[in-house]
Amino acid sequence: MIDRTDSFEVLMRQSQNGDQQAYASLLKQTSLFLHTFLANRLRYTNEVDDLLQEILISIHKARHTYDSNRPYKPWVYAIAKFRLQDYLRAHYSDQLRQAIDLEDIEENFQESVTETAISFESISGEIKKLPEKQAAILQLMHQEGYTAKEIAEKMGMNESAVKVAAHRAYKLLRKKLEK
Repeated sequence: MIDRTDSFEVLMRQSQNGDQQAYASLLKQTSLFLHTFLANRLRYTNEVDDLLQEILISIHKARHTYDSNRPYKPWVYAIAKFRLQDYLRAHYSDQLRQAIDLEDIEENFQESVTETAISFESISGEIKKLPEKQAAILQLMHQEGYTAKEIAEKMGMNESAVKVAAHRAYKLLRKKLEK
């Protein structure tokens, strides 16, 4: 392998003049530094190898556009960058086409999550067995739709006391309904 910085330019000039060995060496050395470039940007080795082959083909097709007075690596990196962008664009558009529509999932969740086997009416008998204040709070909250703040004003209680009473009522109901 040639270590000089102008080695790529020399190899490219020689390959443009028909030197097959120089061209083979150039492609081999180019694939080494492009492999690292791609490996840092793609997750899977097979993606790196596939895209590297596509880039080498693009370099082969575009070799007549290389200006021998200019550096080789920036020219190659430009080709590699565009091929990488094309690959990622195609890859992610395929993923978007295969993605599940979130609205469908949301509808399924809403149907299954919001449906409950227990309604206020079905447990109203158990609610009536609760202490009077707790039963009144649950009725106002769940049957009439009042907020804790509104119930506190209506019953002359502190808002946090209403929340505590509701919580205790839920605990009692849970114990009774589990039986």
